[in-house]
Amino acid sequence: MDVTRLPKDPGPAAWNRLLPDADPATPLEANITADWLIIGAGFAGLAAAHRLSKQAPGDRIVVLDAVRVGDGPAGRNSGFMIDLPHDLTSADYGGALEADRAQTLENRLGIAHACEMAQEYGLSNEAFNISGKINGAATRKGQANNLRFAKHLTALGEPHDMLNAAQMRDITGSDYYQSGLFSPGCAMIQPAMFVRGVASGLRSNRVSIHEMSPVTSLERQTDWIAKTPKGQVTAPRVILAVNGHLNSFGYLPNRLMHVFTYASMTRALSTEERARLGGHSVWGLTPADPMGTTVRRISGIGGDRIIIRNRFTFDPSMEVGQKRINNVARDHDQAFAARFPSLSDVGMDFRWGGRLCVSRNNVQVISELDEGLFSACCQNGLGTTKGTLAGGLAVDLALGRSSDSLSRALAADLPSRLPPAPLSSIGASLFLKWQERQAGGEL
Repeated sequence: MDVTRLPKDPGPAAWNRLLPDADPATPLEANITADWLIIGAGFAGLAAAHRLSKQAPGDRIVVLDAVRVGDGPAGRNSGFMIDLPHDLTSADYGGALEADRAQTLENRLGIAHACEMAQEYGLSNEAFNISGKINGAATRKGQANNLRFAKHLTALGEPHDMLNAAQMRDITGSDYYQSGLFSPGCAMIQPAMFVRGVASGLRSNRVSIHEMSPVTSLERQTDWIAKTPKGQVTAPRVILAVNGHLNSFGYLPNRLMHVFTYASMTRALSTEERARLGGHSVWGLTPADPMGTTVRRISGIGGDRIIIRNRFTFDPSMEVGQKRINNVARDHDQAFAARFPSLSDVGMDFRWGGRLCVSRNNVQVISELDEGLFSACCQNGLGTTKGTLAGGLAVDLALGRSSDSLSRALAADLPSRLPPAPLSSIGASLFLKWQERQAGGEL
């Protein structure tokens, strides 16, 4: 099969730009063989490579990625590895109790795998730290969402703390929030630092990672043959860790929804600006309404900065242009100004977009698509956590290992079919706009 689309990511991957330049890429420029080929070096692909390095020692593992590690979607998220239920289609992230218990367990398995990699490869607390997060409420509606979610967490037996306006101001330096809901199990990561660190550790374990090597075709003869512009890999077993680009390889047409979300990052704050703002130097806040504004404050390599993330758009082409980034930038600037009026003189250094893949029925695609071809895709907006989980489960499936999580994944329905193209595009776009309007001051 010819691969119909290659990844195109809008704007710079800001997290990666904060880091020192990586060593030069080593694109694939030869015809090689391997025991395993992993396509995609994001959270799913790197987790799959790590699991294989442990469970199939001595096997030759090759990873291909179309761009540099940290420049793709894995380096474009907000850096939350969320353990609790986080259904973006829910008013307050919660769902049915038993389903949410299972989701929390599986999210924690993904986080535990990420923690294992961070410890094994000596990553810093800036790269990976289980420090918790806050659901910030700016309106009465948001506060009601938080109270409802807190009740849900109590029923699940999950620890949490309610924060009042003064406590929120003490943490964020902002008067914008009426209340907050703190939960302790979320890992906060510097996403590019994390994936680059894991990739470096894998290379030390004899995993070959070829960046700037997009797969242009994949066919099965006796083994699978993946061609790139200057080489090819022949392997009996392949793991597709390409999230929504599963469609580009010809699988599950009209079943995956391709969504972009957007972020902006300030320039580094000066000493005077940090003092003027106050608050803690490091924190992460997701909105009480899933369609609202996510905010992070970071301090480390690259300085003390604030990240604003909001807006979702439905883009079946998996591409957006600079005009979209410019339009969304106005919303980011308004959200920043509303929350941090004392920083009116602080501008944005970076603006970018990142791809999500979601299914209407909120299921992942962890399966054997063809003989020797396995998928770890459709992360439903939680690519850091669910991608890490999916990569490990795809390896377990390929090796014939069993677990309750794998059994649940294999028993899941296929992603629900989408309506015909014009209706799905119009309907999804109108629905997203309606949800953003409903978010009100949380946006």
